[in-house]
Amino acid sequence: MRSLVLDFQDMEQNQLLLVGGKGVNLGELAKIEGIHVPEGFCVTTAGYQKAIEQNETYQDLLGQLAMLKAEDRERIGEVSRKIRQIIMDAEIPADVVKAVTHYLSRYGEEHAYAVRSSATAEDLPHASFAGQQDTYLNIIGTEAVLQHIRKCWASLFTDRAVIYRMQNGFDHSQVYLSVIIQRMVFPQASGILFTADPMTSNRKLLSIDASFGLGEALVSGLVSADCYKVQDEVIVDKRIAAKTLAIYGRQEGGTETQLIAPDQQKIQTLTEQQILRLAGIGRQIEAYFGRPQDIEWCLADDVFYIVQSRPITTLYPIPEASDQENRVYISVGHQQMMTDPMKPLGLSFFLLTTPAPMRKAGGRLFVDVTHQLASPNSREFFLKSMEQHDPLMKDALMTIIERGDFINSLPDDNKEASPVKSSNAKPPAGAPPQFENEPTIVNDLIQRSQTSIEELKHNIETKSGTDLFDFILEDIQQLKKILFDPQSSAVFMAAMNASSWINEKMNEWLGEKNAADTLSQSVPHNITSEMGLALLDVADAIRPYPEVIDYLQQVKHDDFLNELVTIDGGREARDAICDFLSKYGMRCAGEIDITRTRWSEKPATLIPLILGNIKNFEPNASHRKFEQGRQEALNKEQELLERLNRLPDGEQKAAETKRMIDLVRNFIGYREYPKYGMVNRYFVYKQALLKEAEQLVEAGVIHDREDIYYLSFEELHDIVRTNKLDYRMINKRKDEYKLYEKLTPPRVITSDGEIIVGEYKREHIPAEAIVGLPVSSGVIEGRARVILNMEDADLEEGDILITAFTDPSWTPLFVSIKGLITEVGGLMTHGAVIAREYGLPAVVGVENATKRIKDGQRIRVNGTEGYVEIL
Repeated sequence: MRSLVLDFQDMEQNQLLLVGGKGVNLGELAKIEGIHVPEGFCVTTAGYQKAIEQNETYQDLLGQLAMLKAEDRERIGEVSRKIRQIIMDAEIPADVVKAVTHYLSRYGEEHAYAVRSSATAEDLPHASFAGQQDTYLNIIGTEAVLQHIRKCWASLFTDRAVIYRMQNGFDHSQVYLSVIIQRMVFPQASGILFTADPMTSNRKLLSIDASFGLGEALVSGLVSADCYKVQDEVIVDKRIAAKTLAIYGRQEGGTETQLIAPDQQKIQTLTEQQILRLAGIGRQIEAYFGRPQDIEWCLADDVFYIVQSRPITTLYPIPEASDQENRVYISVGHQQMMTDPMKPLGLSFFLLTTPAPMRKAGGRLFVDVTHQLASPNSREFFLKSMEQHDPLMKDALMTIIERGDFINSLPDDNKEASPVKSSNAKPPAGAPPQFENEPTIVNDLIQRSQTSIEELKHNIETKSGTDLFDFILEDIQQLKKILFDPQSSAVFMAAMNASSWINEKMNEWLGEKNAADTLSQSVPHNITSEMGLALLDVADAIRPYPEVIDYLQQVKHDDFLNELVTIDGGREARDAICDFLSKYGMRCAGEIDITRTRWSEKPATLIPLILGNIKNFEPNASHRKFEQGRQEALNKEQELLERLNRLPDGEQKAAETKRMIDLVRNFIGYREYPKYGMVNRYFVYKQALLKEAEQLVEAGVIHDREDIYYLSFEELHDIVRTNKLDYRMINKRKDEYKLYEKLTPPRVITSDGEIIVGEYKREHIPAEAIVGLPVSSGVIEGRARVILNMEDADLEEGDILITAFTDPSWTPLFVSIKGLITEVGGLMTHGAVIAREYGLPAVVGVENATKRIKDGQRIRVNGTEGYVEIL
């Protein structure tokens, strides 16, 4: 009997599978000293299982449900309805009836009760399932309670609950329902209390919604509620709503909706003292559970009763810090064009590579920029570069600075001029004297990097065990030297500054916007744009062989390259693909995460791109595309210089502009190279570590070689040294990673957990337009193709690509499209640089573009002014 029905006081924290999420939380709440929880008990999942486990029709219908997808709404409705009917017709086991009767007589059968569902997949830290199952209020009498227990059981299979489970990956046959029977409180007021503000995620700002009567009116959206905000025991904001209705319990059972008298509608639901008392209760509950809570409360006779508390599942985690100081963090993912979560090994490699003060949160990295914002001198320079990089980030940071009370200003600690001024295109410190007229400097930098990688490949072959880890740590110092070489930075900074100068001066002197965009087309030494063109050459090598094309259309596995040689033309096709992979095979989507699968590891990823190129292009397209872009750039240069020569001081202006154009043409292509060098090295490290992982699999230390991805570099080093591993850590990290995949990282977050959202401030944009950042000039119309994974790309020439972010691996798609829209990005991020080089109008930083623009819609992209219109 005990396991069929449990009193709140008897419930344990580890009984989720017996009493469900709501039950576990109520059991815990009942144990907190000074917190009033209406008394009650719970019919456990054992009672539910006993009622339906022998029913074959139920089991059969569950099997049918498992075969359906969330889109099959009609069929889900049919099957779910039948399951609900079976449950309503089922007999409640006699020992469950006996136990329920016993508890009701103990608490008072004559009292009214709330009968509430508590599913095993509900109120969990990673999925709230809020409102998915049913609650019944003011139920009086044993028979009525038993009937509503059945109704709660059946509500496990409402259409919305079934679809929610499908969308969140829960197995219907493994989710059970317990039922909470709790003494009714008839409140004057009730509502919801969030111990972190649900709008901004600020953990220090507590938010209370309150209205008259029972909380059902508020939860169901029937009434507007007062909203009070409390921070540090002070009420900082109050919004008093007009409350026209309230739900109250009826004497004979059930509830009714009543109109509130007009003179009462605008009265504040809670007094100031009650608001602060409730806030204190919220903080006490939050401290007990150790994380922000979403709490249901009600007020009767000036006593606050807590009827539920669950974790708030939508908050983005706060980057870890070693102290309690106010801090501001910006997202690395938005700068690196990769906002997906990274696995622990990927995070630790990136942290080893960068000198920036980075912190982890939600499987992503954030840079602590508090110090830059605190010093007036570094702040000005930092915000100026941020405006170029990501105006939304800059605007969010300005919001924090303008508050004036979050960051303590430091004295102006650096009187020297900032190292780079956008109006001054002279090479920064560190550039050699022959810098401006010496294009060969780029060849030298590239050669140095390539030589270094060849040495690494040769030297790493002899390393294994702990020696390998020491070797990699040492080589990362070499990688950092190359990445942060002042000469290397000076090259592309000079080009970027020259580009800004050209845009500024051509607008001022000639009234021409974004002139540098056309001048950046088809520049030499751009390793990423060359990659897109190289894949067109692979298509050329395969195009003459129909049998190879037929074979590639059927390929489903990654060892296709070995089979290719048995087909006419297969050897030529394989050689072309292998040549491409030898130069670019270390690339992939999300390549800054060392654990991501590279093209060399999964070459089948390239097949749709190659086939698309064969379908969409004529032979020799790569040469024609490059030449066309080069010609357009040369024509633009000539046109600008001729127009400048006609101005007062024209000769001088033309000479200065020619010098800037040369800087852009010679050096902007190198912008993409340092990252290519880094990814190259990462792949060498990865291959060596996977060899070590195979040794660990053979020794029985790990089950699968890719399990090393869930360890940091230091942890993996330790495991190779000791041959010991606690697998619970790997399993926990895998679960965390699944949770992180569902989170959307913010651009800017504070140490209070507050997410600050920036806005574009621009006029003269059509009213219905979707605004972003203009990064590559031109206006284009076409069909929108919303693509979230590169492998799913099915493009026709002339489509406009809409995606969350693009890193270099997306470049092969750029040859087919005629415009680009991304949710993330700035003026000098990868997508923008390549779009300019290919002459594609592009708008980036368009919030929620992949949701606001539908696949197949006809749209217009204005890459000059920075907006998108849906036609």
